[in-house]
Amino acid sequence: MNESKCPVPREQQPTNEFIELSKSIIFSWPKTKKSLILILIKFWLGAFVLFLIISSGSVYFKTSLLKYILLSFFSSLSIPLLISVRLYLGWNHVFRRLTSERVEYEESGWYDGQVWIKPLVLKEKESLIASVEVKPILKNLIQIFSIILFLGLSGILLFQYNNF
Repeated sequence: MNESKCPVPREQQPTNEFIELSKSIIFSWPKTKKSLILILIKFWLGAFVLFLIISSGSVYFKTSLLKYILLSFFSSLSIPLLISVRLYLGWNHVFRRLTSERVEYEESGWYDGQVWIKPLVLKEKESLIASVEVKPILKNLIQIFSIILFLGLSGILLFQYNNF
């Protein structure tokens, strides 16, 4: 943005927010779907081991090894689920700011919020960034989120309706 015409502070401009989010270590994971899946699987396996250790102290699960392993397997899905939700919320915030016609900003604190209407050229540029860069990331996150939810819900149904 042209600094002389734009009253929005540099760090609150949507394009700069996108660049900062892209440079972030955690938020750069969804740039490619394969890398995000591998990272989430690593977190899932780490959580699985942790949940195995935690649930090993339960007297109830000492009678059924299968329940013990399955409960740890399905409950460890909560960690990748929380990570994917956090990634989605961050990227969705930037997507909304990029596609919005107005930029809400604060000059010096939370009490002096202002609204600036984007010029057409900037609106088109940021809309292009949103559709080419951010929208595929959101699509991948929704797909991964859906898979994790499906696995989690199938685990709940398995425990609810089976006596093993």
